[in-house]
Amino acid sequence: MDLYPAIDLRGGRCVRLHQGDYARETVYGDDPVAQALAFAEAGASWIHVVDLDAARTGVPENRAVVEAIAAAVAVPVQTGGGVRSVDAAEALFASGVERVVIGTAALTDPGLVATLATDHRVAVGLDARSGEVAVEGWLRESGRSVLEVARSFADIGVDAFVVTDITRDGMLEGPDIAGLTAVLGATDVDVIASGGVGSLDDLLALAAVEVGGRRLVGAIAGKAIYEGRVSVAEAVAAMRKAGT
Repeated sequence: MDLYPAIDLRGGRCVRLHQGDYARETVYGDDPVAQALAFAEAGASWIHVVDLDAARTGVPENRAVVEAIAAAVAVPVQTGGGVRSVDAAEALFASGVERVVIGTAALTDPGLVATLATDHRVAVGLDARSGEVAVEGWLRESGRSVLEVARSFADIGVDAFVVTDITRDGMLEGPDIAGLTAVLGATDVDVIASGGVGSLDDLLALAAVEVGGRRLVGAIAGKAIYEGRVSVAEAVAAMRKAGT
């Protein structure tokens, strides 16, 4: 299982939101590119970047920063937030992004995902609150369950599902192991966990999740890293050992 250190962008800065609440923001740095380089140098095999401004408005206000990150690091970048058109996704791929995460548009325009997945690495973002997928920067409920949405994308070439438990995001109280296990068992698509990681033990618990011989392929961690609870270098080494 790979560690995906997270860089959440708002106004060009590295921030974290508390349970997705834009009014409860903590700023962790003014140089996202330097942060990405530090993660890569510590051994991270992916960098996860979210444009929080775009997630709420659909306007790619931080695209230049995403491009700068992709150009600076030698490891692949996965990014999402406000990707609601072919043009928006193509612009990110052209900027050097390896995988684009589509959330809101996956529900409103499933054909967009199918179109992009034919030529690109596309992940569907399943951001859940009480088992229901939320959209538009987590501000509105979709009325559809995580498992229902996951199954609807099972056979169109999606590269991965990024599954986030909104109620646990930024809380450092542990991931939703049961919910992630259910998604892992629902399809054959790779699953990346997000939300709730607060310690190395949480990451090792995620690495141990297994359904029918399949495991989670990745785990996203943000606040735990910024707050000093998880060392990227130690986590990468521990998860590599756990996978042997």
